[in-house]
Formats: sequence, C-alpha cells, structure tokens
Amino acid sequence: DVVETQEHYKSRWRSIWIMYLTMFLSSVGFSIVIMSVWPYLQKIDPTADASFLGWIIASYSIGQMVASPLFGLWSNYRPRRESLVISTAISVAANCLYAYVHVPHSHNKYYMLTARALVGFGAGNVAVVRSYIAGATSLTERTSAMANTSACQAVGFILGPVFQTCFTLIGEEGITWKLIHLQLNMYTAPVLFGALLGVINIILIFAILREHRVDDLGRQCKSINFEGEESGVLDQDAEGNVDHVAVVAINFLFFVILFVFAVFETIATPLTMDMYSWTRKEAVFYNGIILSVVGIESVIVFMVVKTLSKKTGERAILHGGLLIVLVGFFILLPWGKKLPNIQWQEIKNNSIPRTTSTEMLMPFWSLQAMQLPSNHTVEPVGCPVTQSWCLNTPMIYLAQYISSDILIGLGYPVCNVMSYTLYSKILGPKPQGVYMGWLTASGSGARILGPVFVSQIYTHLGPRWAFSLICGVVVVSLLLLEIVYKRLIAFSVRYGRMQE
Repeated sequence: DVVETQEHYKSRWRSIWIMYLTMFLSSVGFSIVIMSVWPYLQKIDPTADASFLGWIIASYSIGQMVASPLFGLWSNYRPRRESLVISTAISVAANCLYAYVHVPHSHNKYYMLTARALVGFGAGNVAVVRSYIAGATSLTERTSAMANTSACQAVGFILGPVFQTCFTLIGEEGITWKLIHLQLNMYTAPVLFGALLGVINIILIFAILREHRVDDLGRQCKSINFEGEESGVLDQDAEGNVDHVAVVAINFLFFVILFVFAVFETIATPLTMDMYSWTRKEAVFYNGIILSVVGIESVIVFMVVKTLSKKTGERAILHGGLLIVLVGFFILLPWGKKLPNIQWQEIKNNSIPRTTSTEMLMPFWSLQAMQLPSNHTVEPVGCPVTQSWCLNTPMIYLAQYISSDILIGLGYPVCNVMSYTLYSKILGPKPQGVYMGWLTASGSGARILGPVFVSQIYTHLGPRWAFSLICGVVVVSLLLLEIVYKRLIAFSVRYGRMQE
C-alpha cells in the first residue's frame, strides 16, 4: 500500500528541516554572547558583579521556561506558523535591544537582563518545534528525528561562540553610527547577526513550512491543531504504560547534563580572566578559538555516536559520556602551588592594574607608593582581591583548562543525544507532547540554576569548591544511571513485542 505520495513526503521533511533550523537558531541565540556578556557588562555598568552575571545568563532560561507552555498551548489552537513567527520576532527585537543597552545613563545592567530574558522568551518556541516533529513523524522515524533535534540544539549551543569569535576582530570600539546611536563592535555585532538569522528564519517559515501530520505507520492524517498531537488514534502496540521511573530518571540525567554545560559556558570567561590575566578582548577571543575547536570535535562526535550506538546501545554510551564529563571537571580542580596574579584595585583611589607575576611579589606598601596619572585608563587584569580565595587558591594551568574543554566537549554531545534517543524509545508510540514538555522544563531549569550556582560559588568560594561540587553532582547522576540501567529500554522491548 502507498503510505504517502512522494510529494507529500518531500514537503513533510522540508518542514521538519525548518524545525531543525529553528531549534538550532534558538540555541545560537543563547550561546552567541555567552563569552562576551561578562566583559560587556563590566564595560557598560561597573556596578555589576559576577553574581549579577549569573542572573543575566539565567534570565534566558527563565524566559524560555515561562514561554514554552504558552507557545505550546497557542500552537494547539492555531496554525503553528503563527506562534513560530511571533516567538522568533520577539527574539529579533530583544537582540536589537541588547545592542542598545549601552545608551541609557544608568541601570544598564537591568536593560541587559531584560534583553536576555526576552531572547529566552522567544526561544520558548522549542515546545512548538518538538510538538510538530512528534506529530509529523512515524514511529520508526521519530527516534531519529528527536535525536537530530537534540543534535541541532547541541550544535547551536557549541557553535554560537564560534560566531562570537569572528566578531572579536571588530574590536571593543568598532564603528559608531551616530544617527541611530548604534555601536557596531565585538559585543553588539553578534546579537545583530542573531537578529538577521531570525529574520531569515521567519522568511523560511512563511515560504516552506506546511502543516503535516502522520500516524504511527506514516500515513497522512488531517492536521487538527486544537486537538494537538495527543489526537492520534493509537494501535494495539500502544497498549501498556510508560515506565515513569525511567522517565523521571532521564529527566534528572538531562537536567545534570544541561546544568554541567551551562556551568562550562558561563565560567569560561571569568575563569580565564582571573587565572591568566587576560583582558576582556583576549578572554573572548581565545575562548572563542578553544570553543571553535570543541565545536568541530562535537560535530565529529555526532557523526560517530549514531553508528556506535547501534553496536553498543544508547545506555552504555550515555554511561561513558558521563564518565568523560566527570574526568573533565576533575582535571579542572586547582592542583598546583602557584597563585594567580592579583588585581589590586582602589588603593588610595587609584586603579593599579596587575599584568605580570613580578608585580605580585611587590609588598603592599610599595603598591601604595605607586602613583598613576588621574586619567589612567589601562584595564586592570588578574584575579580581583575582592574575591578572597584569589589569595590562597592555586591557579588552574592553561593545559588543565584546555584538556578539560576537550573532554567536556566530547562528553556533552554524547550525553545530550543519547538522553533524547533513550527518552523517545522509552515513550515509544505514546503521545510525546507532554513528556517532551517535561524534558524541556528540565533543561530550562538546569540553565537557570547552573549559571546562578557557579557565579555564586565561584565568586565567594573559588574554583576548587565550584568544580568539586560539579564532580559530586555528576557522580550522583552516574549512581542513578546504574540503579535504573535495566529500565532504560524501548517501550516495545519492555512489552516483549521486539528484541533489544
């Protein structure tokens, strides 16, 4: 029997690819400014500290958590194109607002907070994306499609900093368009580029996206949005209950995976500025290069992991990915004896920049005797003395940092893809809309708590405490995976309808 015409098949997959693109761009919107938020925040509002940085990064996920159910509900009653276009337009407008946060004379950090929250609100369309893909794929296609969606999201998170790196060539001053008060520099160019990508996405949604729905066998069904994806009539293979213990376990593991990656991206710039006395521009540029290499590594991982999973199974690969992440953060712990360079500030109302290790050996009274001209504007570098741990915590060597980046860049994409794949298989033919909503909420919650956690712990207690606690969280997740390991099987395998 003809399940669907060739024309319908092509149109359906073109629409699904537009959903992949939308997922990718929403992730890029989050990560494209991650490395430059901190130095940009310091530049526009000196009153902002590292703790406030955590809230700015978390505001994206707070906005996404609030918006996801709203856009999901909207898409149940109206064509999905509406919610996708409106949500993307909100992200475009929010990115433009971010480019202008330097204009007000005060409270600039709160304007930045608002802009990032609105970008996250626009990214709430991931619920619509997952809902569409679940309804537009057959049972045999769904696991692969969900894994591809996960891959697009992860690649967006990783490759966003690559775009940022390219824009560091513009420099901190850049070009000013006085007529519209626009400064095009290394901080604003990425968000304006993100806005351009959003406009392109809107055009493609109008031009290509069509409402498609198929049943579990791939037969074309009428798309009735007000009933949503729960409207499909399930066959006999859908009889049975989902293993909710396995569902909760995957949600927790997914939370840990996103939590770890949020910490990883958030801490990169402050850590390298503190440990290696990098300037704002150097921190953004060098971290961008490092994460660019990690991005290439991750793309290779995505290509390999699907083939490897057919031989070893998703559970074993997920276990291995978590172990790699654990080793990555363990390496990042301070092990040596050398202390980081100290940035002495506000001594007799003068900012004394710290740029070399020899300066750190100078006695305090010698520093007091140093006088800088009143118009001194050199950017202070090093570990600020306001962070008391800088005085007694060994520095993290650059080799440690790069090794950790490589390992985390390997472990994160493995865990991300495998958790989505396992989740899809556990749910099987059951409607996945509500369950995918839970998984989205888990990820959003992790991206909220991760930056806040690491900025608070790192600022007040230092990297040793921050990374030790992360290692502890990953160990707990590994223990949970061991406990539920035998339950993480496909729905059909669980009910004996097919062999594992």
